[in-house]
Amino acid sequence: MIDAAFAQRFAAEWIAAWNRHDLDAIVAHYADDFEMASPLIPPRAGEPSGRLRGKTRVGAYWARALTPPTLTVPPRLRFEPIGILTGVDSVALHYRSRRGPAVEVFEFGPDGKVIRAAAHYAP
Repeated sequence: MIDAAFAQRFAAEWIAAWNRHDLDAIVAHYADDFEMASPLIPPRAGEPSGRLRGKTRVGAYWARALTPPTLTVPPRLRFEPIGILTGVDSVALHYRSRRGPAVEVFEFGPDGKVIRAAAHYAP
């Protein structure tokens, strides 16, 4: 079971890692063969299923979001937490980004690493 303390700690660490644009810290939360689903994967990664598997593939996809458009312009990506919800073996994180509100649902394995995640965005 996921408890509130675990969910709070995970959310704080995850958001801080993204806001630092620290890819190593971001992927440290995930199992090596985790699956990521997002409606942004088809247009940005060219994967029509909307799913990527593994730290290598997902990490490469996320690296593009963390890379500034030029060397003199920092990445604009920044997340602000709105709410955290817990499930049996999952956490749903509601946050705001420059694109608007989003919810990501993270399913955890017995070792406390994310084995599946799915991003949801407002239309």
